Amino acid sequence: MRAIRAVVCSLLLSSPLAAQQPDVSAGGLIGYQRGLGVESFATVSHFAEGLPISVRLRIGRTATDPGDPTAARRIFINTATNGTPVESGRTWNGALDVLVPRGPHHRLWAGIRYTHFLANFKFIGGNEDFDVRSSIWGLSAGADLIYGVSPRMDLIISGGLEAYRSSRLQGHDTSYSPNGQNVNPREDFTYRDADRAINQPRLRPTIMVGLSRKLGR
Repeated sequence: MRAIRAVVCSLLLSSPLAAQQPDVSAGGLIGYQRGLGVESFATVSHFAEGLPISVRLRIGRTATDPGDPTAARRIFINTATNGTPVESGRTWNGALDVLVPRGPHHRLWAGIRYTHFLANFKFIGGNEDFDVRSSIWGLSAGADLIYGVSPRMDLIISGGLEAYRSSRLQGHDTSYSPNGQNVNPREDFTYRDADRAINQPRLRPTIMVGLSRKLGR
């Protein structure tokens, strides 16, 4: 916690806008992001006199449905159908939010997102084990409810919606791009086919709950 506070404060205090010692808090969230998601975050407030906004950095991981294993095999590997499919999916998420207070227990936020998506498909008995990946930029907006549980600890309930742009899907030696510049596509498959088969994030509602602790003195 002290290391997070030291890094964030040093960056903000080097800015010409810095007119006072900022308040820093850190904590964690858990909840639904089209799957079970967990996040850690650090929030900086009061870093410039008269500026009411806060800035929050979030880093997290979400377990998610990877898509249709049979279709993924046809589109990225081959047309074989042997083996028992086993699939898993996850995203690693980075976020930067700007928060605007709207009352003692309520604030609005909006920010940018960068997500790395990974889907893994295994066919037990079929000698296939491959990944499909994408890296995606997006935007998000939502609201937080904040309730104090102690002088230094707050309960946070956060809800929002993330929207991601279309992104290249890559698996094995094949990739499909939204602009049609595909590499080693199988048969006559297109990006639309790959995007339908693979559940990379596009629109992702989120509802999370967690705790935030004020750092420093």
